[in-house]
Parts: sequence; C-alpha cells; structure tokens
Amino acid sequence: MEKNPFELPGMRRNPWVLKTPDGRTDFKAFRDTTLSPPALVVLAEGRELRYHLRCLDDLYEMLKEKGGWVTLGSADEHERAASGTVEAWARSPQNPVGGWYGLTKGSRGGFATFIPPIMKTLNLAEVQGSPQGGRMRAV
Repeated sequence: MEKNPFELPGMRRNPWVLKTPDGRTDFKAFRDTTLSPPALVVLAEGRELRYHLRCLDDLYEMLKEKGGWVTLGSADEHERAASGTVEAWARSPQNPVGGWYGLTKGSRGGFATFIPPIMKTLNLAEVQGSPQGGRMRAV
C-alpha cells in the first residue's frame, strides 16, 4: 500500500515536533507546497511563521561553502542580526532570495531559532544549542 504524501513526516497532517536550539521552546513545523511561494510553516507560541521552503536547500549550500561552524545569532525581525550569523544571512540582500526568507512582515525573524532544528531532523546539519546561543554546520 502506498503512503499518503500528506501524512509523511513534515507535512501538515504530520508536522515535525521540535525544540528550539536552546531547548526552551517546543514548536511544530511542516512543508506546505500548496502555498505561493511554497513555504516552511512554523507553529510556535500561538504564532504561525512562514519561510521560503527553498531555505532548507539554500542554507545547506551556504553551510557547505563555509565548511565549518556558523553561529546561529537568533533575532526577531525588529532586532539587528549579528554579522556572519545564520540569522544575518537569512536577511541579506546577497542570499539566493535577495533578502528575507521570512514571508510575513512583522514575523520574518527567528530564522536561526526555527530552521536549524528542522535541518537537523532532515540530517542536513549538526546543531549545537545553548541558553546563550548556538551554532550549526552542514553534514
């Protein structure tokens, strides 16, 4: 019997249940290819955040190019992201989408909070978190 693609892990009916890198917050995430553009949807603390789905591939490529650990640098949209961090890259005009990977103005930050655990679940990255921050690298 063939599996229903909507019930595969990481889809709306079967979201991933994860923790932020600092271990403080549980969240759910899933891919939604029916949205335009296709999105990675994060449900956390009563909020829904959306990021370009392509961020998984793009971040993996950036991490491979760096070849080592990159600081996460989590920040919300209204905070400045420290230079050289995953969060800064996710907002940079030099990244593959030419700016924010977050799709909803007002909730575009938090990339380095929510995307690394998904990358770890997909075996694309190693993530080390701590209450003071964290880092990640491609595997």
